[in-house]
Amino acid sequence: MKPNPLALLSSILLAASASAQEPSPQILISGGEYRAFYPQQEADLTLEPLTRVEPFKLDDRPVTNAQFLAFVNAAPRWRRGTATPLLADAGYLRHWAGPLTLGPGVEPHQPVINVSWFAARAYCGAHGRRLPGEHEWEFVARADEAHLDASDDPDFLRRILDFYSRPRTGPLAPVASSAPNAWGAYDMHGLVWEWVEDFNASFLSGDNRQEGDKQLQRFCGGAALGAENVRDYATFMRFAFRSSLQAAYTVRSLGFRCADDAESP
Repeated sequence: MKPNPLALLSSILLAASASAQEPSPQILISGGEYRAFYPQQEADLTLEPLTRVEPFKLDDRPVTNAQFLAFVNAAPRWRRGTATPLLADAGYLRHWAGPLTLGPGVEPHQPVINVSWFAARAYCGAHGRRLPGEHEWEFVARADEAHLDASDDPDFLRRILDFYSRPRTGPLAPVASSAPNAWGAYDMHGLVWEWVEDFNASFLSGDNRQEGDKQLQRFCGGAALGAENVRDYATFMRFAFRSSLQAAYTVRSLGFRCADDAESP
């Protein structure tokens, strides 16, 4: 009896994924204060000029297809075709050939895409980790290859903006195939967008009738007025993109990485 080529390929990929069951290495981010793109607002409506980020740990690269394949193999409820539509829309893992098969053109070490916030959160939780907070992600993303804070470097900002404005064509590069930033984090820019835990925090506010619509300046025509650096259009695009998402959405250019508290083992 001839072996089924698809079944053989699937078994090979599953065997390869067994070595990728471990999550990515993490780097320690020492934390600090930075000027967030949208300053934090206190109860009395004053703006805090600096945002404090406590020490935390962050995956040094985005989660790959191989790592996520190992996860869904161990967690059947998160397989394509099994995950409920409330937790992942119809595009969930649509770039894979099947629920447990990557297929042609999808490489194990490419970043996984087409995953919902719920699925990304479940993956991190399965490894005792969590998604990074928006301030945590943005704090690390300010770094270029040589400086922990390159947010005022026009060349750095232009590179990021070029990535955002360029339509994605062709296959994704493998993770960690370019130089890490000064923290040691790969692919914060230039490969995929990434989920954060509080991606929709901009909409979480109290009764605006009592608070004077204090969040209104973050959107529409007033958005740029509330920004810390109106020249940093790339960061504005990230906030605008996040505000367009819902937790069950999947996007072909959206992946994720995990974080953890600094004191965790």
